[in-house]
Amino acid sequence: MEFTDGVLQLNSFFTVTIGIIVLFIGRRLNQVIGFLKEFSIPEPVSGGIIFSLLFSLIYALANVEVSFDLMARDVLLVYFFTTIGINASLGDLFKGGKPLIILLAVTIGYMILQNLTGISVAAAFGQESVVGMLGGSVSLIGGHGTAIAWAPKIQEQFGLTTAMEIGIASATFGLILASLMGGPIAKYLINKHQLAPTPQTDIAETKGKETETPVRMTSFDFLDALLAIHICVILGFFLNELVSELGLDLPLFVTCLFAGIVITNLVPKTYPRLTGTAWPTRTAAVDLIADISLGTFLAMSLMSMQLWTLIDLAGPIFAILAAQFIIAILVNIFVVFPAMGKNYDAAVICSGFGGISLGSTPTAMANMAAVSQRYGHSAQAFIIVPLVCAFFIDLANALIIPYFLNQL
Repeated sequence: MEFTDGVLQLNSFFTVTIGIIVLFIGRRLNQVIGFLKEFSIPEPVSGGIIFSLLFSLIYALANVEVSFDLMARDVLLVYFFTTIGINASLGDLFKGGKPLIILLAVTIGYMILQNLTGISVAAAFGQESVVGMLGGSVSLIGGHGTAIAWAPKIQEQFGLTTAMEIGIASATFGLILASLMGGPIAKYLINKHQLAPTPQTDIAETKGKETETPVRMTSFDFLDALLAIHICVILGFFLNELVSELGLDLPLFVTCLFAGIVITNLVPKTYPRLTGTAWPTRTAAVDLIADISLGTFLAMSLMSMQLWTLIDLAGPIFAILAAQFIIAILVNIFVVFPAMGKNYDAAVICSGFGGISLGSTPTAMANMAAVSQRYGHSAQAFIIVPLVCAFFIDLANALIIPYFLNQL
């Protein structure tokens, strides 16, 4: 911890510690504030927004900026998506192949619509078209990582000196809107159409468990899962380097997700391992690491938002985001839900699509987790949404963004 020139710099240890506190406070808030639970607002969002407002108040009153070292947060993001890959079964994927293709097609179409919406609203406010792009798939579906990656290129190509600030502002407020959108949309659809999880899904998940004696998770179970994650991350790192050599820039978590899928589905279960155990796909230890990683990542992301930096960009940016918010809701209810079958799985998928449309894949997963905890699990949603959002979206965005920028 260092304090210099009005900036309180917190290292990774303090950042993670505060992130855990934020997560617990969010949990307590959701327990005592009715509408947070009623609309399935993710716990990291409840606590994270409160803390970001608190740090903004400290800055306004004492002129002290609280800055966080977010390296651990980025590691948790990689951990989380690697667990998704480890738990992914191609057999389940093939069973839901048609919904996956449909959701992918709808998402790509929505990305194009998102950019057209941003460009149109920016033009209506007399702003350059590239400002609309920064308020489109660059920062919204792309998230902070894509916005930060593309801002220097946009600044160089178009001479927009505030590209980074606009991109981060759009991604930040988009993340908040996405976090608040998913639960209410799912609640509306579930109540309106009287939806419930299919009995077959529940039976499949609990089959054979009634007579089993609960097995206590040991330290070796946890370490076995952690070792598997690290093996996938190492392969994902090399895949990321290979992809970079081919000229395609993908976030590390995408290739780690893919590495997890490859190892889980291609390596025989009987293959001998150092640990003497089977590959830990869909184990309690992997699920525990996934929950810890996702919750703490989101808490740290939201608590570290520097809201005071966004005041000067309020006008056009808020107008673009308002339009994007309305479009996202309409597409979710009138396109995604019918296209995915108008059933309970479709409602949970809509909560995830609400997260990714304006936020990030972790937000989508948090939205679906909150809905599932309240109404019931959807295996299809947790297979399809991560693959579409975490893998295919980045590939599509890597092609869509350059195309639009070249047309401006």
